[in-house]
Amino acid sequence: MREEKIPAFRLHHHAYVVDDQEATRVFYEDLLGFPLVATWCEIETVRGKERTYCHTFFELEDGSALAFFQFLDPDDQAEMKLDSRSSLNHVALSSTLEDQERLRGALDSAGLAHRTTDHGYCVSLYVTDPDGLTVEFTTDPENVADINAWQRSNAHSELERWLSGDHSPNNKLRSTTQPH
Repeated sequence: MREEKIPAFRLHHHAYVVDDQEATRVFYEDLLGFPLVATWCEIETVRGKERTYCHTFFELEDGSALAFFQFLDPDDQAEMKLDSRSSLNHVALSSTLEDQERLRGALDSAGLAHRTTDHGYCVSLYVTDPDGLTVEFTTDPENVADINAWQRSNAHSELERWLSGDHSPNNKLRSTTQPH
């Protein structure tokens, strides 16, 4: 069992480089409902080079934020941007079924593609922002405490099993196989 305190108590922010701060603001603030709470305009040395950028923060309910950078110099922008349109990179945010339904309606009205996946241990609504970042709105089931206790009890042995070559699935909660 872990004796030390976990060195972080909540997400502060998740940062991502975007091409158009206004398109990002429209998506996160106007469409999804996250208020823009800070805009920092900076000139500083980043990774060994002086760079000019704009850094915005959109607040989540707990006070944490989704944060976005846009660099003035096109070369800096290209160097700092991770193109994740085909990757599995994403940010997952806790949500409720009611909020997922509200977001689904807003996304449908805006004509934006999205998908919902029932993983068994949670239900997730996925949408991709204008710069390719996948945002996942995750709802835990009522028995999440039992699921978490079960996973904590075997997390190390399941990882060891996987690493030793047994790649059989262990998610007995998922009713059907669905892509992530």
